[in-house]
Amino acid sequence: MEKCLLLGNGAREAVICEAMSQKYEMYCVMPYENPSIAEFVENSNGKFLIGSPFDKELVTQFVQENGIKYCIISSDNLLQDGLIDLAKELGLKNFGPTSKGAKIEWSKTYALDIVQKLAPEMMIKNFEVTSQEQLENASKAYLDENFVVKPEGLTGGKGVKVGGIHFMTKEEGIAYAKECLTQNGKVILQDKIKGKEFTVMCLTDGKTVVTLPTTFDYPYRYDEDKGPGTGGMGCIGFANGLLPFLTEQDIEKCSELIEKTVHYLNQDTEEFTGILYGGFFKTEEGIKFIEFNARFGDPEAMNVINSFETPFAEVATAVFERNLSKEICKFNRKNSFLVYVVSKEYAVKSSVPPVEFTLNKENVENKGVKLYFANAKKIGENRYTSVSNSRLFALEKTGDDFAQIKNQVYEVLKEEVDKVLDYRNDIGEMYEH
Repeated sequence: MEKCLLLGNGAREAVICEAMSQKYEMYCVMPYENPSIAEFVENSNGKFLIGSPFDKELVTQFVQENGIKYCIISSDNLLQDGLIDLAKELGLKNFGPTSKGAKIEWSKTYALDIVQKLAPEMMIKNFEVTSQEQLENASKAYLDENFVVKPEGLTGGKGVKVGGIHFMTKEEGIAYAKECLTQNGKVILQDKIKGKEFTVMCLTDGKTVVTLPTTFDYPYRYDEDKGPGTGGMGCIGFANGLLPFLTEQDIEKCSELIEKTVHYLNQDTEEFTGILYGGFFKTEEGIKFIEFNARFGDPEAMNVINSFETPFAEVATAVFERNLSKEICKFNRKNSFLVYVVSKEYAVKSSVPPVEFTLNKENVENKGVKLYFANAKKIGENRYTSVSNSRLFALEKTGDDFAQIKNQVYEVLKEEVDKVLDYRNDIGEMYEH
């Protein structure tokens, strides 16, 4: 078996590791021992190292000592920091964009400028602000709190604030914009529009672009989409690869923009392979662009990778070898359902003491539900602890009947999840059929 490097430590990386281990010996550098990743690495006869995946000297030594030939990265911060650039320098075949390619995510103004060139009709009116004077002028366009504030850089899905949800007055929103401007030197004010939010993920080897099944993410912390924004509390996908409010033409329009963007990014040198993920609104005026991500979404990766009929490792190989085709990417046409489990204070407080909890992994998996650990590590028999105030683990189920898989996941949540933890109770509720 060939050897493949995976950097990162979340549940997204866990599902990637699980899928890739069907074909590759997996080698991982992670800051703590994620139980899921460790299991998949060991099952592949690979090796993991506890250390910082941002430490380029450490990563270089690990690659060279183990004779690794391939590299897959789907973490925004690692991509921004140029770990794919390092892999290319070391002669590895890669899945993921360079830092320059990933700028499409870590610079929102850069992404907006590209979309303005490629599909101006999909733009939402916005103000790119780089000074206090510009902020004052932009604020005059709004009479009340009906606008959106977007920080320029990466925020882990928690930085964008929407008027009427995250701030209740114009003054409060402008104060947050000023804070972002001070921190990053740039901030975006954008019109608040009415519509339904959705995402489209596409896979590319730099030339060919393949659209993946569409998923619906639940970004807010509490039931009924209340509370602060999070990295995602759950995710669903349907057998037809669409969402009830979308048409195939809607997806085609989004995919066309993503394909144009990939070709734009790669027009001079190859900067982008892997996943380009677009966020959109469906409105009465048509499809509108929100943002790009330069990697798999989390939790979306778990839904989508489990929806492949073609083994994902085979698809990744086609990206490594730059011979991706639409024909190779077959999907199982099943529904997928996922819920994230978190500490009670996740996204509410920025820092809390570690939370210890009990979870019987064997019981969960015996009930036909997949378990992917994120920001947690094992401390004893069926005992775990959080390693940050972030999401702890995800439970995912794929199947023919949406209501059935939803009920199976929630049964496991009620029976197996420690009372010190929390999760949303309404994932998939409005779409059950």
